Amino acid sequence: MPIPLDSSLWYLLFLSPVVPLLLLHRKISASKRRLPPGPPGWPLFGNMFQLGPMPHRTVAHLRDRYGPIVWLRLGAINTMAILSAKASANFFKNHDLTFAERTITATMRVHNYEKASLALAPYGSYWRTMRRLVTVDMLVAKRLNETAHIRRKCVDNMLVWIAREAGKLGEGRGLQVARYVFLMSFNLLGNLMLSRDLFDPESNEGSEFFTAMMGLMHWTGLPNVVNALPWLGWLDPQGLRRHMERDMGNAIKIASKFVKERIEKQSDEKTQRDFLDVLLENLGNDTDEDSLNIFILEIFLAGSETTSSTIEWALTELLCNPETLSKAKAELSEVVGCEKKVEESDIENLPYLQAIIKETLRLHPPIPMLVPRRAMEDTEFMGYFIPKDTQVFVNAWAIGRDPDVWEDPLAFKPDRFLGAGIDYKGSHYELIPFGAGRRMCAGVPLAHRTLHLVLSSLLHRFDWTLDADTTPSTVDMRDRIGITMRKLEPLLAVPTVAI
Repeated sequence: MPIPLDSSLWYLLFLSPVVPLLLLHRKISASKRRLPPGPPGWPLFGNMFQLGPMPHRTVAHLRDRYGPIVWLRLGAINTMAILSAKASANFFKNHDLTFAERTITATMRVHNYEKASLALAPYGSYWRTMRRLVTVDMLVAKRLNETAHIRRKCVDNMLVWIAREAGKLGEGRGLQVARYVFLMSFNLLGNLMLSRDLFDPESNEGSEFFTAMMGLMHWTGLPNVVNALPWLGWLDPQGLRRHMERDMGNAIKIASKFVKERIEKQSDEKTQRDFLDVLLENLGNDTDEDSLNIFILEIFLAGSETTSSTIEWALTELLCNPETLSKAKAELSEVVGCEKKVEESDIENLPYLQAIIKETLRLHPPIPMLVPRRAMEDTEFMGYFIPKDTQVFVNAWAIGRDPDVWEDPLAFKPDRFLGAGIDYKGSHYELIPFGAGRRMCAGVPLAHRTLHLVLSSLLHRFDWTLDADTTPSTVDMRDRIGITMRKLEPLLAVPTVAI
């Protein structure tokens, strides 16, 4: 006769196989929701006051304690930082679409800038249209070849400005090279976009537009507490929104005037189509005037700062490494000669110059943590749970110093790139100064040509030395974050005409 079992025993027998399954399910669920490791933060503010004035450096140093993926809380914003080449490759190869949205700062919402901006626009039809327009119609090799003479003209003007200013300075006194490169870039973009110079160091032509654009760069580059604590937005405690509305409004107004003047000119007065022609032909009446003007402003913001900051860093590193500078000038003498100007067609025959640009971008990426991405949905990344709307910093500055990839990573050694086959066009994730994936900077083809032409022309035209009060060991190599990563103390360099 079977022994009767009471109800409690039946209950235990029923649960015995279920409990392990429940515990296993709970363990799996917990692992899926495991956030990356990171430093503890303050209540309400999280880690926002722990990043300091150079957050790319602060965050990079967290790798030693927490690993290549670090979790931060910046006020109300969940943030993941990627700090290694291996994690970068995983991110862009396997999760690019999931993180295709952008984090939009408070100042970038002024005048609906973020909706018309290619860099910041929501991932959708407008972004696809503008991206295709830039990459297929504006910055293809054929059109860039057709505008090579414009870049040559603008660089020639810059060389004249520098030679003229050098003649006014006392012996051994340096000038701010970055200022002249910035003005050249500003005019270059003006010619490519609007078929006109916009600025001259000795005239007031375009100065109002230049002033407004400098304001945009300044306010956008300042840390804004509202980004981390959005409930303070109505208060605008630092006044950044107010300043941005003023300068953005002025810049849009002036850009609109330039566009109208350009459109009113008879087409037969122009020898070739500029970028504005391409925009108008492709967009027609499908876009509003403000969106068109904002798109133009973005080209100026992105192009002028990136070029001038990179050239300043390159020249700084060369002056601190005289042997490297000598090798670069020797290559130019051999390939170009003393009687000719450097042309864009010479670039492919200047491998050491190309290596210098790559090494500069490795150590000094223009936007050290790139333009932040944002998770479009809950996802898993390298074993960690990443909630929807998480902000992502891909720290290109840290990745360029990854000891797992780069030998002697802190040293300036262009030779490391000779014969290496590594470029910065988005497929080598250990060198991503312009990003990678869908939302990589669309201006890389133009930046590539401009950076090489400008640096080679400066080195070929002038012999450079440091300001009389500075030596390679005393050069200030600190940086500061604005729109781009600039030198904290501008480089003062002395040019002497070489040819």
